[in-house]
Amino acid sequence: MLQTRRATAGVALCAALAGAACAGSSGPPGAGVAGAPAVLTGASDQPPPAGGAVTLAFAGDVHFELHLARLLADPGAGLGPIDRVLAGADVTVVNLESAVTTRGSPARKGLEVPKERYHFRTSPAALDLLAAAGVDAVSMANNHGADYGLRGVRDTLRAESGSPVAVIGIGRNRREAFAPYRTTVRGTEIAVVAADASTREGASTLWGATDHEPGTAAARRPRPRVLLNQVRRLARTADVVVVHLHWGREYDACPTPLQRTMARALTRAGADVIVGSHAHRLLGSGWLPGGSYVNYGLGNFVWYHDRAPRTGVLRLRVVDGRVVQDRWVPALIRPDGTPERLTGAAARRARAQHRASRTCAEVAAAPGQEAARFESSIRRIGPALRQRMRSSHGARCPLDHEDLRHLRVSHVGFDGRVQTGELVVAARQAKAVVDVFRTLFRAGYPIRRMRLVSEYGGRDARSMAANNTSAYNCRRVAGTRRWSDHAYGLAIDINPVQNPYLRDGAPVAPPAGRRFAGAGRSETADPGWGVIHAGDPVTRAFAAVGWQWGGRWAEPDYQHFYAPRGARR
Repeated sequence: MLQTRRATAGVALCAALAGAACAGSSGPPGAGVAGAPAVLTGASDQPPPAGGAVTLAFAGDVHFELHLARLLADPGAGLGPIDRVLAGADVTVVNLESAVTTRGSPARKGLEVPKERYHFRTSPAALDLLAAAGVDAVSMANNHGADYGLRGVRDTLRAESGSPVAVIGIGRNRREAFAPYRTTVRGTEIAVVAADASTREGASTLWGATDHEPGTAAARRPRPRVLLNQVRRLARTADVVVVHLHWGREYDACPTPLQRTMARALTRAGADVIVGSHAHRLLGSGWLPGGSYVNYGLGNFVWYHDRAPRTGVLRLRVVDGRVVQDRWVPALIRPDGTPERLTGAAARRARAQHRASRTCAEVAAAPGQEAARFESSIRRIGPALRQRMRSSHGARCPLDHEDLRHLRVSHVGFDGRVQTGELVVAARQAKAVVDVFRTLFRAGYPIRRMRLVSEYGGRDARSMAANNTSAYNCRRVAGTRRWSDHAYGLAIDINPVQNPYLRDGAPVAPPAGRRFAGAGRSETADPGWGVIHAGDPVTRAFAAVGWQWGGRWAEPDYQHFYAPRGARR
């Protein structure tokens, strides 16, 4: 964190509010660009060798409601150990979901669902606290920046004039609301502009500043003209243009069509980095065609509850104006509402989850690469595969080879990277099963491994112990003479260790699944990586093709999905 630049960033806000040049700027706002909005500038205490690497950092939604207000009693203390991650970057930006005011009444939100009308506010001490934590700029272009009406907006603008951090995305008019924060770090000029692309909260212009009225910066169309024009102007003079957006659909873990369209439009306009939040969930990050970097959702960061606890800091390394590397620093929101950095196995698992979210976002894992795509094939059982299947198929089995199909499907591994697995299923169910795994791939659901049971000698216990996802196996139901659903190619077991079979008076199967036997399986549960529960992507995907879940049995078999009896005909 560049201390001199941070100290001057708040002073530079007077350029946007009073129309005068400020310390650290190279001239009057918008100099050299006709009609350009005002800019908020910072200064660097580093020498400016051209082409130096720069680190940008971004975190999600922040507010100081309820018990979090206690942090404001000592704003100089920051947020705790996570400050080192924030302050370690050259430029750090978060989304402040709160009006900066202690006065006023809650604004009318006539276009919002009544039971979902929340109003957040905080004192100017919040800006001091975020500065102490290592934050350089906060976006207020969101659905809470104008929560306390015109008085709240005016108080916010008054607070930013003396703020130690830049406040973007709100202003006395549209021009000021779209004014970027600008700074130069080691010869790289960076411009950050903010806008709100979420559903409008009410009819008031406070939710979208006009030429002559105050409010937030609004960009709710798929191709928002004002924002795109601003990005084009900034791209002519800045080395790195960052667009910070309040976007997406709440609680959706995949980007919406609007987000995808807007990201493409901003890329064409010249945006190098597109980041944001609003969904209260972590969404995918990566590179778009053309080299721009996008993050579709940073989730909550400092929040009054921990019901969606996964969080973290996105760090980007920029060289010669392009993002060349990303790093996810995972954290967890504690019961007190503040983020705690994860370490060890928990951090590795969280980074794998973050990698897995790229499949849904359809972004590349590195610059110059293409986004991973779901691939699949359906083939008959040929001579070579018949040889491989000798331990899982015999002459007395209820199906012939001609009744089966060999599938290869892409899936996300437990490391978050894309792998290819194989299954054998009933021919009549092959297309439906491919559809299921296509859905799981897009959802980023992890599968440890997916191999034919014959690689385990046709022994179900060995396959389960290896945490192998499998389908066809010509075997009988344990302890009976009845053929298993697996013998008809009409059952699939998913991640057996995380989703064991629980039978009264019998050991958990597989034994390694004991630690997952008590995992929450309700629709509101968040039981962990690879654990199946009601209403999750796995149960929904199988239900969509008419399959049922053994997790609903009196003796639950959480790994087991099967086609109903009618599917055998």
